[in-house]
Amino acid sequence: MDVLVIGSGISGLSAAIRSAQLGCQVSLVSPYVSERSQSVMAAGGINAALDTLGEEDSPQLHFEETMKGGAMIEGAGAVRGLCESAPQIVRWLDSIGVVFSRDKNGEIAQRAFGGQSKKRTAYAGASTGKQIVTALTQKCREYEISGSVQRFCGLSFHSALIEGGRCYGAVFTDDVTGEIVPMQADAVIMATGGMNKLFGKTTGSELCDGYAAGRLMSQGVIMRNLEFIQYHPTTIETPNKRMLITEAARGEGGRLYYEEAGRRVYFMEEEFGPRGNLMPRDVVSRCIYNCPSQVYLDVSFLVDKLIHERLEEVYDLCMKYLDLDICRESIPVAPSVHFFMGGIRVSDDHETNIRALYAVGECASKYHGANRLGGNSLLAAVYSGRVAAESCYTKIGKAALPAFAETVDAIRTELTEAKEHGAGGVISADAVRRELAQIMNRDLGIVREAEKLADGIRAIEDLSHRTETIRYCGDATLYDYYRTRHMLLIARAILMSALAREESRGAHFRSDFPETKDNYLGCSTAEFKDGKIVIGFEETE
Repeated sequence: MDVLVIGSGISGLSAAIRSAQLGCQVSLVSPYVSERSQSVMAAGGINAALDTLGEEDSPQLHFEETMKGGAMIEGAGAVRGLCESAPQIVRWLDSIGVVFSRDKNGEIAQRAFGGQSKKRTAYAGASTGKQIVTALTQKCREYEISGSVQRFCGLSFHSALIEGGRCYGAVFTDDVTGEIVPMQADAVIMATGGMNKLFGKTTGSELCDGYAAGRLMSQGVIMRNLEFIQYHPTTIETPNKRMLITEAARGEGGRLYYEEAGRRVYFMEEEFGPRGNLMPRDVVSRCIYNCPSQVYLDVSFLVDKLIHERLEEVYDLCMKYLDLDICRESIPVAPSVHFFMGGIRVSDDHETNIRALYAVGECASKYHGANRLGGNSLLAAVYSGRVAAESCYTKIGKAALPAFAETVDAIRTELTEAKEHGAGGVISADAVRRELAQIMNRDLGIVREAEKLADGIRAIEDLSHRTETIRYCGDATLYDYYRTRHMLLIARAILMSALAREESRGAHFRSDFPETKDNYLGCSTAEFKDGKIVIGFEETE
């Protein structure tokens, strides 16, 4: 059977490799090569209960802490599958060339991460994501050489080809020529990442802009848990984005503090005890948000050798962007948008409500509930890609592919006319996206309230009306032209989901509803019906 994988980060590579192993013919499509995917930015590590340290860790404990970290709204069956598969996944990654750090006994080294009682996070220095992408890319090339995987770079997703509630492929635009490129397949796996661009400067890649989710939503795909957005508590400001100071810095003993009356206030330890710096990310972010002055992260008391061996990337980042030596000075940090627990609603085998259309990795809402544990995202990326590939193979099979010539011609005509109209006297797409980021950061922050959420919804509605005059501009790409409206759609759905959840849970904190409520023990959904966004709630198994 033919499988179309859209996105070539860790989840997309994992899906492509597993599909090829099962004998499928795979088309792996992305705007850029895997080495430019957001996956390479993941620094901290990947969770698995290997128990190399004799701490009596287990997949069961990993499962319990993942459920607790997600505020108990995720499906237990899916989370259990993730945690039970974790040791095998890490051992497999080790076998294909991921250069994990080792302990004195030669075992894969593991360290502490937030929200977990055991040292469960395997790592490759401070560049675990890069190592995993490199190893998976090399593995994928084996199947490219054999002909079972064919790569297509320089193509941006436009829309899915859907008929009768089933997906038969997707349409892309060529980033260089602007040509329309349709691709049909028996099954499609979306691996398009999170929605960072909605917020402007974040820790993630701007290539992950939320367009794919918004476009699919407009085509009938259901979204889930959009209100749950994780802020990473420790980032630094750079000219173009927020740079992540990995949780590993706190896992190695780093301490958060602010200064008051000439003394350091170690506020996390005062509030939560010795392990306070490793509380879940939502807790740490809110505590930093409430601090009266600038917060710092101190690792300078650690041995220089340890810093250079285990936190070299943090050292390099701070020297490059702050001219600051972390072996001698504390790091000024602040929270930033980092990870989207919400996204495309999928079943336990990662199929959406549209048959033969799957979603994996960060673009799918699965495993993390209301708040992700550090180290679980890389695990979920590999695991979800494999699960989706296996489901495609066993559940979907070959299909009689219908003709989509009229659909493709209509898209081609629309984009051709947009290029011919030019940009004379109308609002630019760049201006719209800058305004969108301002709205999202202003009205959907770490702490939320009904009035500001409603203001944000109205502002985006007004912005959406103004985008009706957007025209293709010669110095932009066609992708820049067509993505904006659907970014606004998914952004409005996020704000509406946050407004509908009148409680505080995990990464979603409402100052007007600070308590967690049992009647919200479930997941939110967002659908686009008859031109309107409809928000609902559903129980999880």
